[in-house]
Amino acid sequence: MQEKTPENPSLPQGMTHRQRTVTLVGAMLSMFMSSLNQTVIGTAMPRIIIELGGFAHYTWVATGFMITSTVVLPIAGRLSDLYGRKRLYLIGQGIFLWGALISGFSRTLLQLVLFRAFQGIGAGMMMANTVAITADLFPPAERGKYSGLMTGVMGLSSVIGPTLGGWITDTFSWHWVFWVNIPIGLVVITLIFLYFPDLRTEGRGGGADIRGLTAFVLALVPALLALSWGGVEQPWLSFPILGLFAFSSAMGIFFVVLEKRSREPLIPFSLYRNSIFTLSQLIVFLMGMGMFGSMIFIPLFFQGVLGASATISGSFMTPMMLGLMAGSFLSGQFLSRAGGHYRLQGMIGLGAMALGLGFIAAMNPQTGYGRAVINIILTGIGIGIIMPCYTIAVQNSVPFRLLGTASSLMVFARSIGGTLGLAVFGMVMNQRFRLSFMQYLPETLKTLIGPKYLDLMTRNPQVLVSPRAQMRLKGFFQGLGPEGTVMADQVLQAMRQALSAAISRVFVWALVLILVGLAANFFLKEIPLRKHHDFGLVPSSEKKKDGDRV
Repeated sequence: MQEKTPENPSLPQGMTHRQRTVTLVGAMLSMFMSSLNQTVIGTAMPRIIIELGGFAHYTWVATGFMITSTVVLPIAGRLSDLYGRKRLYLIGQGIFLWGALISGFSRTLLQLVLFRAFQGIGAGMMMANTVAITADLFPPAERGKYSGLMTGVMGLSSVIGPTLGGWITDTFSWHWVFWVNIPIGLVVITLIFLYFPDLRTEGRGGGADIRGLTAFVLALVPALLALSWGGVEQPWLSFPILGLFAFSSAMGIFFVVLEKRSREPLIPFSLYRNSIFTLSQLIVFLMGMGMFGSMIFIPLFFQGVLGASATISGSFMTPMMLGLMAGSFLSGQFLSRAGGHYRLQGMIGLGAMALGLGFIAAMNPQTGYGRAVINIILTGIGIGIIMPCYTIAVQNSVPFRLLGTASSLMVFARSIGGTLGLAVFGMVMNQRFRLSFMQYLPETLKTLIGPKYLDLMTRNPQVLVSPRAQMRLKGFFQGLGPEGTVMADQVLQAMRQALSAAISRVFVWALVLILVGLAANFFLKEIPLRKHHDFGLVPSSEKKKDGDRV
């Protein structure tokens, strides 16, 4: 290999322009493959359930993948710092592709759940290392435009994934939605193996903290299971859910004790003395909670409140992804070309996201499609602007020996925020819907329906998204007399108003979270983005001069 020359200070040591370009292409293909994997499968799941059965455990397929991929993120990031990015990346690719292959051969839903959970391990390793590899390839001053491209690739897969998944399922079979990524993955493995050097730092300490790693998994998995099952599989105050949270808390305390004694901790707590890392992780956590926790309700609003079909309501997420792609591309370009003012761009992105969420919260059953689309695009642009900013800010503030760890913890914070947001906002929506429905429903109808069926209606607004359920409701009221049709329409109208109020409340709380993130952004220290790589360890004298530098 050619060595880095003074004329090319932006090239990592030992890399050529060709190696860097090909490695970037491989990383982008990996990001596209990982994101596409989730979107194409979502479209095929109804057909999979018909063939394999197990509708009661429909969500377990996604839950298993989410838990393993989330848990692995910080582990993979730390191990890549200790043992090299290339090795972990190739192992992750191999696990992901093997998981895709065996998932396509599933004969029962339980097999699919287990195989997808196994594939999630590889996905988490890929995601953690893709972010870090981008940092390996480009210094912080150049990194923005390429990080923006990565986010754009992720948005592109979200746009084409549902359509592609439906076409594959209808043209071939659902098995191929798992196998379609295998050729892409083999190309990625070839490119990374041949062109990406094994970049490492000198002066690394001992091996991985196995005890800390085990405690971390035992602390996080029960918590994620409780957040996924609470209010769905089991009541929140049931013994299984409370037991999972209690065990998770105990193992979390044990994990902290172990980490403080470890020579090579899984999560170096010294990172949290870095104010840029701490504030950035907080902001990304709040963004993830507000974004993932609320966006899932947009299709429900269009279908349940505005009366759109399932196909049309799902397509309204496309404008958000297009806005995200545009925002991330522009944000990355400005970061690289306008001096790297990540605090200013973060403020603009959070402000745009807050405006979009506020406008969405103000929508009601009379809102037109055009206005709704504009609100969604504005929110997507804000999310896109935010995505590259804080990761690059963190990568610019930590030494190379902790680059993989810090980068993966940023992705981890966003993922955990999204998981928590889904659980919390689900509770908020259900509670608000119940109260609002009772408020909007006329007293005469409450007496006529009776407490048993009234309780069922307040717990599940499914009748608004199911034409068959609406027909049953109308049939019930028509059997009561000539005014039955009018009464059924009154019930449906009350449910639409209640669902609108419930979803509005969700977006109000999402807005509050983003405003808290915006306030935190004002305290974010802004330091110039480096125009060169920093592969060495930070001298102890530099640590003493700058408390924010780990």
